[in-house]
Amino acid sequence: MSSPDTPLPMLGGLSAAEFLRDYWQQKPVLIRGAFDEFESPLTPDELAGLACEEGIESRLVEEHGKQGPWQVSHGPFDEATFARLPERDWTLLVQAVDHYVPEVAELLEVFDFLPRWRLDDIMISYAPPGGSVGPHVDQYDVFLLQASGQRRWQLGGKVDEDAPIIAGIDLRILEGFAVEPGDDWVLEPGDMLYLPPGWAHHGVSQSTDCLTYSVGFRAPSADEAITSYADFVGEGMPASRRYSDAGMAPPADPAEVDDASLERMRALILDTLDDPVRLAQWFGRVMTQPKYVDQLVPNDTPTDPEALVAALHSGEELLKSPGSRFAWRAAHDDQATLFADGDAVTCALPLARALASSQAISDDLLEWPGAPALLAALLDAGSLGWADEEE
Repeated sequence: MSSPDTPLPMLGGLSAAEFLRDYWQQKPVLIRGAFDEFESPLTPDELAGLACEEGIESRLVEEHGKQGPWQVSHGPFDEATFARLPERDWTLLVQAVDHYVPEVAELLEVFDFLPRWRLDDIMISYAPPGGSVGPHVDQYDVFLLQASGQRRWQLGGKVDEDAPIIAGIDLRILEGFAVEPGDDWVLEPGDMLYLPPGWAHHGVSQSTDCLTYSVGFRAPSADEAITSYADFVGEGMPASRRYSDAGMAPPADPAEVDDASLERMRALILDTLDDPVRLAQWFGRVMTQPKYVDQLVPNDTPTDPEALVAALHSGEELLKSPGSRFAWRAAHDDQATLFADGDAVTCALPLARALASSQAISDDLLEWPGAPALLAALLDAGSLGWADEEE
């Protein structure tokens, strides 16, 4: 990882510190030549092949379909679907391509100036001339990298969350869209556009080979976070912890919900939820939950830690499974909590940091107490896999 003050070509010469200070979650920025001589590791035909596979999330958006001005269908698709499509005005979108194509996943490493647990996935879209998904707003940060061909991007400024959208379709297309002066560009391969949440944008393909990579970042909404955290805390609460009003004064009216009663209830809720240790445990778990839970395949039989140690000593390597998410948080006495795919375990801090990094796992880690058992457990859970098997 480079210094936060080192200029980065992918940020147009901005340092990570400058980008985070001036742009991240604040305003868009267009970066010409962010990736010099970029070549997509995936072709449009290969993307279509992924969209034909079971278990891979994909969508087809047709602007002038038989069922109206906008038509959305969900994969898996077949060859007949693509054979019937016209020469323009449609878009194929495939989610989480980094989970299936290692060369695409490698692109995530250059975003190490952002927390790894904030990364969501890389969606790839293909569109012939005129293809788009309409003007819309996303509620997450995204880097839009032009991988091949050309796409015209127009921005409409920041809009309210309740901005009117076209009804009756499975897309949140804005009813009104006005281009901001100067925010109209055609992106070439290697160009990248960063958009913060809430910024209206409209991208239209300008070529027959238009591939766009969307590097998205996860951010739980307030309602999701409150519900999830309350459930997590509630699971550990004894049934005896309840509303209490010992020493209360006689009510002026027994039917009234008075201020004193509300304050007692408020104190109970806030005292229960305001627990930094529990909050950290919940946050680490929720931010490492896999995008697709069924993508991790647990082992049918438990791994023998001694056999695992022997395999590592013989030169074999362990890798994180595609779609797996790891993070860590320091504890006390050189210990840490390792978060892996929504679970948590305590281990030595250096071991947690190494496992959460992007490096392959070798026998160097076996010196740490409990490492063989932990690696075996992660392998059995499907969070890790042997390098030769992953390949």
